[in-house]
Amino acid sequence: MIRHAPLGSLALALSVALALAGCNPQSADPQPDDSGTPAAVATASGAGAELTRHHWKLSQVLGADGEPAPGPLAGLERPLQLDFFDDSLSSNGACNGFGGDYRIEDGTLQVGSLRQTLMACEGDLMAADAALVEHLEGAPRLDLQPGEPPTLTLTAADGSALVFNGEATPEARYGSAGTQVFLEVAAQRESCPHPLIPDMQCLMAREIRYDDAGLKTFVSEDWQPLYQEIEGYEHDAGTRNVLRLKRFDIADPPADASSVAYVLDMVVESEIVTGND
Repeated sequence: MIRHAPLGSLALALSVALALAGCNPQSADPQPDDSGTPAAVATASGAGAELTRHHWKLSQVLGADGEPAPGPLAGLERPLQLDFFDDSLSSNGACNGFGGDYRIEDGTLQVGSLRQTLMACEGDLMAADAALVEHLEGAPRLDLQPGEPPTLTLTAADGSALVFNGEATPEARYGSAGTQVFLEVAAQRESCPHPLIPDMQCLMAREIRYDDAGLKTFVSEDWQPLYQEIEGYEHDAGTRNVLRLKRFDIADPPADASSVAYVLDMVVESEIVTGND
């Protein structure tokens, strides 16, 4: 088995604008209706639980006739994503990220006033943000259908709809809330021995801790190779990064694999390193 040096459990977070923590509520599987056919998750509690277990990525923009429709939300290069928590939601937006409170009432999504970041972008991206906010704040009808992938359809009063595909969150996939950790990732990969992969190059990482004020209180002197990649992270050679991650235990990993998985939450700091660090 590949040896993996465990890095300590951390519970301290940096204060950042619109930093939203995930959750992992228990949820029941959708039940069939009286006809025996799969049904949408009908109850507010059932829908809310299922919503929190997925990242929802925009897949279709439909007109009132049910056909694909043009508009600012159609054909975006960066896919829009909605994330739901116990009583709040957030989105990456086309330009600005935003978040706010929500509830499910009589089959509709009731969203409070949404708070946005204040970045300035090209007009079409700003228009896409405005269209998404208008759709969400218009109390759209919510239809959540099980499947692979599950789908979330938000239908406005005029019949136009946004369709999102669900992608299971790490919490749902690994069956736990995970542990928040901070790792500094060195600018360059290094050779690391692996019985099955010759000439393997690993990310090199070390633990960092922060106090309640977001100040560093500990930086490990020991750099450890990571034999697994960090989910959601793309390493640029020559750039040192401090990452806020979720660490998940993997049940019954293969003999040649790590027993933990790391998922990127956010990049805390970055530095381009020239020469040897």
